[in-house]
Amino acid sequence: MATTEDAAHGAAEAAAGVFPPFDSSTFASQLFWLVLTFGITYYVISKIAGPRISGILEDRHDRIASDLAEAERLKRETDEAMSNYEQALADARSRAQAVAAETRDKLTAETTAKREASEADLNSKLAEAETRIADIKAQALSQVDSIAAEAAEAILGKLAPTAPKAAAVTKAISDISKSS
Repeated sequence: MATTEDAAHGAAEAAAGVFPPFDSSTFASQLFWLVLTFGITYYVISKIAGPRISGILEDRHDRIASDLAEAERLKRETDEAMSNYEQALADARSRAQAVAAETRDKLTAETTAKREASEADLNSKLAEAETRIADIKAQALSQVDSIAAEAAEAILGKLAPTAPKAAAVTKAISDISKSS
């Protein structure tokens, strides 16, 4: 029976041409259910969903803040590590330059010592050679008079009809040597 009544009622409304929510005979029940649904929804949102969402947002905000703090801490540590690295690099460079300068000075000193030793050795050999040359020169000069006398005797013996005496030739060469 209810189905025939409902069908009759639906047919009457369809015939009337009124949209059901705008039917004035159902306004009171619609307002009741609107207030009841709104109240229950408001209560659920304010007591259950709202605090959960607020908690989630608060947790999210706290996590973001802690992540930012951690990122800032890591950035400071990175900057400090970079500063320490650059300082260590500068120290290493200065130590390397000091070692290079020390090595260069040491090698320069060794080279200078070797050069001075070589120069001293060469100077002593040069002095010996000059002494030998002076001795040889003195020997040669002492024999020049006798060689000149022999050569003059031979030349005069070929040119002159009579051979000159060796004592006269030696005296003449000696006089010429003294005058020079």
